[in-house]
Formats: sequence, structure tokens, C-alpha cells
Amino acid sequence: MKFASIRAAGEALYGAVTEAGFIALSPNFPQWATLTEVIRAQALPQLAQAAEGAFVTHDFGSFTYDMPVAGGEKIICVGVNFPDRNAEYKDGSQAPANMSLFPRFARGFVGHEEALVRPPESHQLDYEGEIAIVIGKAGRRISQADAYDHIAALTLCNEGTIRDWVRHAEVLSSVEVLGCLCLDSLSFGPLRHMTIMV
Repeated sequence: MKFASIRAAGEALYGAVTEAGFIALSPNFPQWATLTEVIRAQALPQLAQAAEGAFVTHDFGSFTYDMPVAGGEKIICVGVNFPDRNAEYKDGSQAPANMSLFPRFARGFVGHEEALVRPPESHQLDYEGEIAIVIGKAGRRISQADAYDHIAALTLCNEGTIRDWVRHAEVLSSVEVLGCLCLDSLSFGPLRHMTIMV
């Protein structure tokens, strides 16, 4: 089941995305103002149950997507996280011992199907397909065996990066992070609820 946050006729709603359109579920759950609150309450299964057999309330084209998880506490990105990275980039650098972490901020995101904005400071807006993991259950020092219990959903991202501001290095520099922080440079969503992990 896919979930999204949308805007239709000036109204912010959340609900389920189907092949036929969008099913607004937020009117049925006034205790949760946003999809983020639903996720924090670990209530995506309740939304999925409410969507079963429900009629489409909004046809495609009658709404725009918002960032599905607005107001999330942290957006942490993992860079240089695959073993063949150096072979792909061919930049002569050594493979790092560890992956790198860097932040993205909510203002940098646009909704699904919305245009990314290239800043006028550069003509090198690049794209990268990313998998985003939405954490739904709080935790700290989580064991590998319990990790899947904390995942609420997965989604895909199109991460726009200002390539000429980025220096590929073993450690992310402040310049590299700046290349990833432009406004409206990353699209995100809808969420796919994880009910079975393989």
C-alpha cells in the first residue's frame, strides 16, 4: 500500500495512492493531523485497513503531492555506501573505510512529480536515484536483529546535487554538503508501507 501527503483545492490531506487515484484518509483520523503523526503512532496498518475497498476521492491531476513525511526530526543521508563506488567515479581516490553521513533539510524537498529547481549559481544539477527508509519507531543503539522493527516505510528519492560544488573525497567536506542543500532540489514519495521484510 502506498501513502502520500497531498494538497487539493488548498487543503492538505494524507491518504492512500491507488492505480485509480488518491483516497483521502485524514478526515477519518482527526487524531493525527499529518502522515508524520500517523507514522509516529505506528498506525500505518490502520490507514491501510481503512483504504481497503474505499472509493477514490481525488482523481490524478486534481491534486499535487507534498513531501510525505513533513516535520520529520532528522533527514540523514548515507554517501559512498556501495563497494564499487570508486570504479564508477574513476576519480583515483581510495575506497573509504566507512560510509559518510550528511544532512538534508526539509526545505530542500519537493513532492512526488514536482519539478526540481536548479539554482542560478550552477548549471550542473545532477540527479541520483536513492532509496529512503522512513523510521517509524524510535530507538537508539538498535541491534541488527531488531532493525526492521523500526522501519515504517520505504520510498524512492531523486536527489538533485549541484555537482560542481561537490568534491568526491573520503570525508564529506562542507563544500560537498553545500552541493546537496539547495532549496527544492530533491523529490520524495509516495511511501510504501513495509508489512513484510525479506
